[in-house]
Amino acid sequence: MTSVSFPIGAPVELRPERPLVIGVGHRLRCDDAAGPLLMDRLAAHGWPVREESGEGVALMEAWSGQTQVLVVDAAVSGAPPGTLHRFDATTTLLPSSLFRGSSHLFGVAQAVELARSLGRLPPRLEILAIEGRNFAFGETLTPEVATAIEVALALLLADPLLKQSDSSPPNF
Repeated sequence: MTSVSFPIGAPVELRPERPLVIGVGHRLRCDDAAGPLLMDRLAAHGWPVREESGEGVALMEAWSGQTQVLVVDAAVSGAPPGTLHRFDATTTLLPSSLFRGSSHLFGVAQAVELARSLGRLPPRLEILAIEGRNFAFGETLTPEVATAIEVALALLLADPLLKQSDSSPPNF
């Protein structure tokens, strides 16, 4: 779980807009649908969304010109299914093994690192990966991933850095 703390006197950046949510994955590959399914749930709450297959160049194009981006994808790192991995990609290198289940040779982690080296990362880029177990063809999520999507939704909707009201910046 991610916690955020601010030292006394540290400036706090108020971000009145919600991030663009990029849901990555294949809807017909069981747990690989975690990214698009969480993206759908956030869209129902008024968040701006875009669905991508996970191809690196397309991801870089999708976040081009954005100030805040949340990429949601399935992960295969060896952690228990349903584990949530959350990274601030503007300050943290993504573990290379996190997305080893991708069918793309140039996927999320590689796109982030190439964009970093080219100076093309958005000012705020978070990666939320949901550990999957079953990536066979089909539309049924494993129970752990289905639960993780609900947990991730609740965490994101409650995150004070991501909250938005109609006329005011986030409340802290």
